[in-house]
Amino acid sequence: MCNALTSSELDAFFRSFLDIEGFSSVDNSVNGIQVDNDGSPIRKIAFGVDAALETFEQASAAGADMVFVHHGLLWGSQAEPFRLTGNFRRRIKFLLDHNICLYGVHLPLDQHPKFGNNAVLTQLLGLENIEPFGVYHGKKIGCKGTFPKPVTIDDAVKKISFANRPPLGVFPFGRKDCVTAAVVSGGAADNARDAINEGVDLFVTGESSHSIYHECLEGKINMIAGGHYSTEVWGVQAVMRHCTAELGISAEFIDIPTGL
Repeated sequence: MCNALTSSELDAFFRSFLDIEGFSSVDNSVNGIQVDNDGSPIRKIAFGVDAALETFEQASAAGADMVFVHHGLLWGSQAEPFRLTGNFRRRIKFLLDHNICLYGVHLPLDQHPKFGNNAVLTQLLGLENIEPFGVYHGKKIGCKGTFPKPVTIDDAVKKISFANRPPLGVFPFGRKDCVTAAVVSGGAADNARDAINEGVDLFVTGESSHSIYHECLEGKINMIAGGHYSTEVWGVQAVMRHCTAELGISAEFIDIPTGL
């Protein structure tokens, strides 16, 4: 039989290994419990990337009492008093009507050295000698390292393609055989400049941008834009496995790809 815990107990568990307090001044997401339940025991957690109505509907159908996501509902000014209108109201209403707790973790999940999106991507790539990389508001949230033996950009694509979904863009502007790589998941195209400055052979992120194309071309660096969604499924899945192993709680990954 699976264990059951309260939302406050699960909050304490997540905070025991995710640096939520450490990012409170730099992350514009409200990390932690965003919508609480009525105090009922939580027997199953659904893990997903986005706090979208479709995620909540699939979580409810799966019998989940909590949804853990990377992209929550509350951002920036919405942390202050906000208007419950439109899609935002419908999402909140669904959670309340179904007594589902919503838990969001943004940058602390990107940055975590073991369960983070970037850490798992470096594992998939097979990188060694891992170091923090990619400064965001004074904190390095990405990773960089070296390959035990050189790999081509095509080999790297195969290693990180989620569910065999192709990347959004592959830019082979550097050396054929890559010895070093840096990773910052999601929308971090600008960190390609950091990779160029640090002499990295391959930069992996989620989204590209028009403004960075010629920087990479002239900087002679390879870049993979794996997709914002596809590069950020890894952290929630790693935390999910940690929860089931440590807490004995039931869990399920809700896969809703955006193609972006």
